[in-house]
Amino acid sequence: MGLAIPRDTFDEKDYARFSGRLNECLSALGELLARPGFGEGEATIGAELEMFLVDAQGHPLPANREVLARTMDSRLTVEIDRFNLECNARPCPLAGRPFAALRGELASALAEVGRAAAAQGGRVITIGMLPTFRRQDFGGAALTDLPRYRALSQGVRRLRGEAFHLRIHGEDPLAFDIDDVTLEGACTSFQVHLRVDPANFARAYNAVQLATIPALAVAGNAPILVGHRLWEETRIAVFKQSADDRGDLDAPWHPPARVSFGHGWTRAGALELFAESVAMHAPLLPVLGPEEPMATVREGGVPALAELRLHQGTVWRWNRAVYDPAGGGHVRIEMRALPAGPTMADMLANAAFALGLSLGLMPDVDRILPAYPFATAQYAFYRAAQQGLNALVPWPSVEVPSPRLFPARELCAQLLPVARRGLLEHGVDPGEVEEHLGVIAERVASGRTGARWQRAVLDSLLGRMPREQALRELLERYAARSASGEPVHRWPVDE
Repeated sequence: MGLAIPRDTFDEKDYARFSGRLNECLSALGELLARPGFGEGEATIGAELEMFLVDAQGHPLPANREVLARTMDSRLTVEIDRFNLECNARPCPLAGRPFAALRGELASALAEVGRAAAAQGGRVITIGMLPTFRRQDFGGAALTDLPRYRALSQGVRRLRGEAFHLRIHGEDPLAFDIDDVTLEGACTSFQVHLRVDPANFARAYNAVQLATIPALAVAGNAPILVGHRLWEETRIAVFKQSADDRGDLDAPWHPPARVSFGHGWTRAGALELFAESVAMHAPLLPVLGPEEPMATVREGGVPALAELRLHQGTVWRWNRAVYDPAGGGHVRIEMRALPAGPTMADMLANAAFALGLSLGLMPDVDRILPAYPFATAQYAFYRAAQQGLNALVPWPSVEVPSPRLFPARELCAQLLPVARRGLLEHGVDPGEVEEHLGVIAERVASGRTGARWQRAVLDSLLGRMPREQALRELLERYAARSASGEPVHRWPVDE
């Protein structure tokens, strides 16, 4: 997110100075993106895996700093709640065997954090949302005790001016009020990064937006929160509402949400997306660095743009533009909608499908978009999150004047060849392509995502035991099956 955050209280002068620096950063980024050759190079991918710490009873274990202190792995870091950790995998070339490289990175990190967690009486679970969460697991005591997270929670709450109201429809509708942002920590993701040349950024970003819809539908792994059966990907609803800095949503007009699918198709590339974040969203963490970005650009250097990166890290689009000064500077797309878990095989398959479909759609995206209004894509994204493979989603068509409705399960099957072509044309090893897209094909054929498996097991258990016991048993079965490495569509429901 750019800068270290040494304090958690700020005054109006801090916000004013920071806003001025953000505008300087935008000017510097514009100069950089216009510089011949800037950001060009081979496509690379990277990933961030968020995870939960749980205790022997399957409840969240608030010990992330203690666990982190027991490991020297620089890829690991804490996250917003005390039961969250994150692994940042090192990037690798897209061509060749990128998923094997990611598997090695993530497997070694998970083994290390598992060892450190065991020393604290805990273990690691990769799942979109813990089914064993209780209401008392959230609140001020859950927040990781660092200035960054205290300032973030206070900043969103300051702008909002009232408590956060979680309202989610589902099989067991949920209403939940809370005074801070700790419900964010209920959501863990497997976030994939794709580096692209600046000249191709708009086309690539729009293709990623399109691909996210079927990729989310087939990846669902978060159907339960505090015992309530809700969406297939409840994370999408929870994150949006738990970090919403807008008060009084019953008013005739309200500003754009801080967590969103976006505000329209991108026409001008990365600079447009950063400019939207600055224009639409007030700063939360107004910390200035020492660099004057325009001076660095005028001297021919590559500025850190630390303030812009920090601000962008507090605007949570499901697909987010990222600027990185490393290696001469580049831009990339952070794909944030995919859930953590159930297994390494499932996560890599999800990544392969999302990336391949994005790359496969890129050549045709400018022709597709006129037949697919952005509001329609946004609707499809939320239906995919809500209903998964059972959703009916509108999908673009150039043969008829408006999008057609497709069952998501049918749509995913039809798009597999597009994903396969996208990966192969970008040099991904054919064996890797077949391995990971084969998992998606089998999952689609079975109709069993992580969310579907969790629902089926919970329904079975509820007929034999109280809800709280059933939720703990569900997590234990999930943990055992996840450790086996077998993809979720092969997991039995009854044992």
